[in-house]
Amino acid sequence: MALAGRAGAETVTLPIGNGERPVVTYPQKRPLIRLTSRPPQLETPFPVFDKGPITPNDEFFVRYHLAGLPYDTIDPATFRVTVTGLVERPLSLSLADLTAMPSTEIVAVVQCSGNSRGFFEPRVAGGQAGNGLMGCARFRGVPLKTVLDRAGVRAGAVEVEFDGADEPVLPATPDFIKSLPTDHARDGEVMLTWSMNGTDLPFLNGFPLRLAVPGYFGTYWVKHVNSIAVLDHPSDSFWMTKAYRVPDDDCQCVPPGQTPAKTRPIGRCTVRSFITNVQSGAKVAASKDLQLRGIAFDGGSGIRAVAVSTDGGKSWEDAKLGQDLGRYAFRPWRRTS
Repeated sequence: MALAGRAGAETVTLPIGNGERPVVTYPQKRPLIRLTSRPPQLETPFPVFDKGPITPNDEFFVRYHLAGLPYDTIDPATFRVTVTGLVERPLSLSLADLTAMPSTEIVAVVQCSGNSRGFFEPRVAGGQAGNGLMGCARFRGVPLKTVLDRAGVRAGAVEVEFDGADEPVLPATPDFIKSLPTDHARDGEVMLTWSMNGTDLPFLNGFPLRLAVPGYFGTYWVKHVNSIAVLDHPSDSFWMTKAYRVPDDDCQCVPPGQTPAKTRPIGRCTVRSFITNVQSGAKVAASKDLQLRGIAFDGGSGIRAVAVSTDGGKSWEDAKLGQDLGRYAFRPWRRTS
């Protein structure tokens, strides 16, 4: 498979400053909005989210940190994931080994922590995304706890570290390695997943094996995961100690121009809701009822109510909730005003 984006003449303009973006087609993907090409960062066009709570595989966003993608080196027949470190029995597991274990399925949102960054004022460094760096899918795989229990986690384990087959192009670039506290890694919900919406993971979404961390930002959902290490100390990965950290306070925020006194790794997604059928800046008839449709989600508490205001927050009306696919999923809602 040649991994290259094919750009046509079409562009879109996101409702942000300097928002014009090319629309490109990659293998296994319908046209998506390109933020960067090396590594690929592809945003889902926002109208996709009005079609239903499940995001189709070919319209699911793409986010990489490293440009050395393993598209020409992964052979599912020979692929292995290793489990090493503070374990009784180091493992080297094939996809057949994993799929032979009892599997489970969960519907969960994957959201990049940079989603909606392009709306920030003042501007924040990083890819200037609109609202499309998110998606919701059915993931099937084996609970990570099952794999770790087979390896036998030894006393003194502090964190579990994950690496994937994507690699840096330059020696000075740190490899993309993430970690979770041991208790979180063994909570029974974190999984090694090989299936997305009933079929194999698309390559750009982690084929053949991806870590799924329900409720947490996409930075933890390591793609092409082939190495798991149980540590007796916190990970010293750049992507844990320097990047993807937030102010260690209640609001996870600081005034513009200031730096936090203390930080911690970013964690669970915060609650969010979007109107999906009326685009930003759209004009609607003042004399007619307007049905609003949308989605809401959070970090795993589950959406129990959505309220809508059409007067700038002076008053609120309850929306009608749609299908409940689980506490980690998009929850559809609608309201006629």
